[in-house]
Amino acid sequence: MTQDIRFGLLISKQYPAGEIAHQRFQEHLEQVRVARDLGFDTIVLGQHFLSEPFQEPQSIPLLARFAAESGEMRLALSIVLTALMNPVEMAEIGATLDVITGGRFICGMGLGYRKEEYNAFGAPQEGRLHRFVENVKVVQRLWEGERVTFESPYCRLEDVGLTLRPIQQPRPPVWLAANADPAVRRAARLGDTWAMNPHNSLPALKRQLGLYFDELASLGKPKPDDLPLRRELYVGPVSEVRPYLDTKYDAYRQWGQDAALPQDDHWAAEFDELAKDRFIIGDAHAVRDELQRYIEEMPDVNHFIFRTQYPGMPQELILRSMRLVAEEVRPYLKS
Repeated sequence: MTQDIRFGLLISKQYPAGEIAHQRFQEHLEQVRVARDLGFDTIVLGQHFLSEPFQEPQSIPLLARFAAESGEMRLALSIVLTALMNPVEMAEIGATLDVITGGRFICGMGLGYRKEEYNAFGAPQEGRLHRFVENVKVVQRLWEGERVTFESPYCRLEDVGLTLRPIQQPRPPVWLAANADPAVRRAARLGDTWAMNPHNSLPALKRQLGLYFDELASLGKPKPDDLPLRRELYVGPVSEVRPYLDTKYDAYRQWGQDAALPQDDHWAAEFDELAKDRFIIGDAHAVRDELQRYIEEMPDVNHFIFRTQYPGMPQELILRSMRLVAEEVRPYLKS
């Protein structure tokens, strides 16, 4: 295949209660090294707080540690719950990560949807969209070297700028997560690209991609150089991965993720219906065929980010799937 399509690995850092977190952390380091050696392009970490029923280490220190094992791969936080964070803190953390990674940092930002997280930070969900938009803009301005004056109930800046600047100029790339249609349009306005989520089905994403490109055109903005899409992927029998996927998606239902879908999409209770046009599972030939379908139906997508591990899943299954993706799937795809 050509080098135009990038492959990323989402490190899934949620563990059932009772597992030894340090052991799982060591396994993550191995996954990063294996991904590096197999030629993956990107390592990605998400962010949640109070992740009951799972243990979940925080992404920012993990990403900094992964940088030492990552070779030339890019490293992304996708997504950071930006409405919960102070924009100065986010800007300085991002600049620090860009320095640590030698200019390979990507910052994905998102609104989030869990009331437990908002309550924990004392941030009311009312007004969260306005706060999110303000924070995204302030972070971008600080990264770009502006001196910023800004006042809100949670942040006051009087002609201040960053003394620690990111390596990337004018700033690190900003990916904006979006599930619903208005958020997709917002991603076109505010971000460098839309970080397409794993939860919406392929037909819904294709329709929304049209909205995204229409919004870009109305703004006079070109299509992004990097258009990432996350998918659940496992190379192997469904029976091997289904118990772990079920655990993860049962938690998503408890958290209310299914309520964040666009109006023309929904999650079925039955696994086969849920998996259709969302999960890419099977032997190498089946996975290759399904990915080829994505490439042909969404030719503008050029960055696939795969989650191939789920809570409680043994390391040997994770590493085997990663190797099969790199050796038996990727070389045979045609872009």
